[in-house]
Parts: sequence; C-alpha cells; structure tokens
Amino acid sequence: MKRIFLMFFLVLLFFNCEKKSKIEKEIAQIPISFEVERFDEKFAKTTPESLQEIKAEYPELFPEQFSDSVWIELLKDTIQLEINTEVAKAFPDFDEEKKEIEHLFQHLKYYFPEFKTPRVLTITANVDYRNPVLLADDMLLISLDTYLGKDHEFYYGIQKYFVKNFVKSQIAPDVAREYAEKYIPRPSEREFIDYMVYYGKILFFKQQILPQNSKANIMGYTEEEMQWAEENEKEIWSFFVERNMLYQTDPDLRRRFFDVGPFSRFGLQLDNESPAQLGQYIGWKIVNQYMERNKNLSLSELIKLDNETIFKESKYKPKQ
Repeated sequence: MKRIFLMFFLVLLFFNCEKKSKIEKEIAQIPISFEVERFDEKFAKTTPESLQEIKAEYPELFPEQFSDSVWIELLKDTIQLEINTEVAKAFPDFDEEKKEIEHLFQHLKYYFPEFKTPRVLTITANVDYRNPVLLADDMLLISLDTYLGKDHEFYYGIQKYFVKNFVKSQIAPDVAREYAEKYIPRPSEREFIDYMVYYGKILFFKQQILPQNSKANIMGYTEEEMQWAEENEKEIWSFFVERNMLYQTDPDLRRRFFDVGPFSRFGLQLDNESPAQLGQYIGWKIVNQYMERNKNLSLSELIKLDNETIFKESKYKPKQ
C-alpha cells in the first residue's frame, strides 16, 4: 500500500509540475513594455539653474506647497549628496531589477488581464524605510536608498528586524506586496482568523507572481527564521487554538503576531527565538491548503472569497 501511495503521489506531483511549467511558458510570452526612469540620477545632476526643467518633467514629485527654495536647499544638502553617491555606487544600472519587475508584471497581466503597466521611477526618499515602494495610480516609485545592503552605514540605529530586508533581493517582493494590497480587500471583520487569512492571501499572491523567489524571501524572513516557522508550525497553531484566539478581536493580537518586529509575542520563554509575523505565516499555510483542495480556482477568484469560507474549507492541519 505504501508503494502504491508513493507512486500515486509522484504521478500527481509530476502532473502538477507539468501544469505549472506550461503556465510559466505562457506567461513568459506575454509582451510587457516599460522603461525605468532613473529620477534619482536626474535629481542628483540637477542644479538650481536646471531645477525648472526637472520640475516640468516630473511635476508629480514636486508638491506645489513646497517652494523652490526647499528643493534648492536639498540639492546642496550634505546628507542628500551622500545618499546620491551611495545609490549611484550600489545601482550603476537597474538591469537585473528591471528583469525581475518585468517578470512580475507578466504574471500580473496573466492573472489580471486588466492590469496596465505603470510608470516606474527610482527615487531617493531619505531612507523612508516604512515606505520603500509606493504604488500611486499609474506610477510605481522605488526608493533605492532603502536597498543598499543590510550592513550599510546609513542604517545604523535602525532596528535590525527592518534592516535585514534592506537588500536588492527585496525590491520585487516589496513591489508585489504593493499590488497584493491593491487587489486584495482589507478584512471586513476584526477577528484574528480574518486577518490571518487576509495576510495569507497576500503571501499567496506574492508567491504566485514571484514563483522564482524563495519562501523566505516572500515572507521577508531569513532562511533561519523560515526554518524555525516550518519546524514549529504545529506548536504555533496549537497555541492559537488552545487559547481560543481565532475569533478574538483584540487589536493587540495583530501587533503581537502580524506586525514587523524582533519576534512574535507568545508571552513564553521562546519568544526571543521566534520570528515576527507568525500569524501571517500560518495564514499563508491555510490559504495554501485551501488552494490544494481547489486547484482550478484562479488567483482573482481566490482573493474575492470571504476569509471565513477559506479557513473552514481549507480544513487546515499543520504538518507534523
């Protein structure tokens, strides 16, 4: 019986891989055309005399409430000049990153035919690490000074749990997150499980449009943090269930298990060993198990489903 089961499993795995491979070949043929506008480079070369030219080219980036004197001061600001230098060294070109974003756009066009390619601009934003990527209407802004490498001196004093993701490999996942938040409705209820499945949808979305990225990269975890989550999945779920947390509405639970931080807050001795956002991780596992049971469901159909239905029909059980 074990041999029969194993053979059945291998055949099923083979056909699933074949199906995914066929889809990826289709996606690779989708034409996507866009240019990356290096506003960061243009602004670094701007002088007080040429300020009006760049303002005319990029009016959206120069709010009317700020007078020209503000921008002229910024052009001479020593910190801004350092940022310009370091970004130019880290990103002499944007070729590899553009390829990743193009691949991401192809996947978005496949899953959402109405998708329109935005203008893509690279900027600097004085290391605004809480908003490294912004999606506004038809414009995608990427702050390159937030991706200089986790050991860069600019980031001294910023918490390590933020800094670990200040790397080039997080640009595409951050772009994917912006689109996930655009397409996926925020939770309509306040229960813990509702937020759990919501974040699970976001991570599943990222996984689908970034299939070459590792699970750790999708989560924003280190490989060690990902391993900890996978090895302790059963214990995490048991903790949530045994304390009747699934339908609680206490907003503090979101801070403890969904927000970026040094670790998740179980109130146990193991807290310091755990990665943050384990509620998101379990939500991802729930959504994955739901999709395993509903293989013909499209990504656009999934994100419209209510979270309670997904949870109940997933029949989620953590791996042993």
